[in-house]
Amino acid sequence: MALPQYDSGVGWSFGLTIDGITFLDIQEIDGVKLEADEIELKANTLQGKYVNKRLPGRKKAGEITLTRGVTSDKSWNAWIANVFDGNIIGARKNGSITVYDYMGLEVQKFNFVNGWPKSIEYGAFKAGDTSVMTEKLTIVHEGMEVAS
Repeated sequence: MALPQYDSGVGWSFGLTIDGITFLDIQEIDGVKLEADEIELKANTLQGKYVNKRLPGRKKAGEITLTRGVTSDKSWNAWIANVFDGNIIGARKNGSITVYDYMGLEVQKFNFVNGWPKSIEYGAFKAGDTSVMTEKLTIVHEGMEVAS
C-alpha cells in the first residue's frame, strides 16, 4: 500500500537503472529536467499592432550528473571506455531514474533515451582528508520523459 500523498517522495531514495542493472548506491542525481525549446514569433496583427508570441518548440535533450562514492565497481569506467574506443553503438543506452517512497515502492520514474557517458570526474585527492572519495558520471541523452 502506498503512503499518503504528502509522505510519498523522499529526496534520499532513488536509483539509476541501465541495461537491467540498478545502481542504488548513488549519493546525488542532478539534471533530471524536462524542457522544450522556445520559439519567438514577432508579427503584426491585421490592425497593425505589434505582437510578440512565444511558442513551444522541440523537446530538448539534456545531461544527467550522478555522484557516488568510489567502489570496486568498474561498470561506469567500462561504459565510458566504449566512447573512448569509438564504439558509440555500445555506449548508447536507455535508462531510467526511479524515485522510491519510504517503503521502497516506486513513486515516479524518468526514462531517458540514447544516453552515453560524457565524462567521469573524481573528487579531490587530499592527504589527511576524511571525506568519502566520489566519482561523478555525466550522461548526455537525447530525451527524457516521465514514465507512464
